[in-house]
Amino acid sequence: MDQQLDCALDLMRRLPPQQIERNLSDLIDLVPGLCEDLLSSVDQPLKVARDKHTGKDYLLCDYNRDGDSYRSPWSNTYDPPLEDGAMPSDKLRKLELDANTAFDQYRDMYFEGGVSSVYLWDLEHGFAGVILIKKAGDGSKKIKGCWDSIHVVEVILKSSGRSAHYKLTSTAMLWLQTNKQGSGTMNLGGSLTRQMEQDNPLSESSPHIANIGRMVEDMENKIRNTLNEIYFGKTKDIVNGLRSVQLLPDKRQQRALQSDLLEVLKKRQTKSPGDTTN
Repeated sequence: MDQQLDCALDLMRRLPPQQIERNLSDLIDLVPGLCEDLLSSVDQPLKVARDKHTGKDYLLCDYNRDGDSYRSPWSNTYDPPLEDGAMPSDKLRKLELDANTAFDQYRDMYFEGGVSSVYLWDLEHGFAGVILIKKAGDGSKKIKGCWDSIHVVEVILKSSGRSAHYKLTSTAMLWLQTNKQGSGTMNLGGSLTRQMEQDNPLSESSPHIANIGRMVEDMENKIRNTLNEIYFGKTKDIVNGLRSVQLLPDKRQQRALQSDLLEVLKKRQTKSPGDTTN
């Protein structure tokens, strides 16, 4: 069973992120016994919902779901309504509101649009949370795409209360599709998961939100650079290898010259060492 799960997860990582939902459904139909493991292990593209109480958009994921209902980070209510849904403590709820405000500004500065949501929940010796960011395309018919990032953070408070241990697991899913008359249709997509841990001090100038924010910012920059090198850089190399900037007649002339030079060299090599005839 473990080997089947590893193979299934490896397959999902190699398939286009814009088709994750359909591929995941097909995979579950093939191997129903892996349903729960796959649903909990495979990150899916984020969906957007609107808070009926505040009119603000928020993102849906397993971390704000209870049954078939999802909790809004803005009004702290479930939709559809749920009487006994999981809620953060009052102290953590205040931190959750501040975190949503902070990362909403971060999203606006870095992505110039999109939707972000932050959800926190209590742990025995600290708390955990998830920071979600989604930026879809601008609706252009020629260029389509989407960026989904999921940052899961676990915070363990030190006994001194002056520092905390932070463990961040980040996943970014990116896909891009262009459709132009000159180049035709091109699909580009993939996902990356990275993890980091560090101890950070706690003070008025360095609270939890600031510590988590710096980690998320650094991680997103690293993932963005890696995606740029792997996908865009590799695609550029392939295109440059396929495309020639030299005119076809010039290229044929160059090949003919190379062929003539090769024939001359062969004749010289086959010439007898003792032959001095000019």
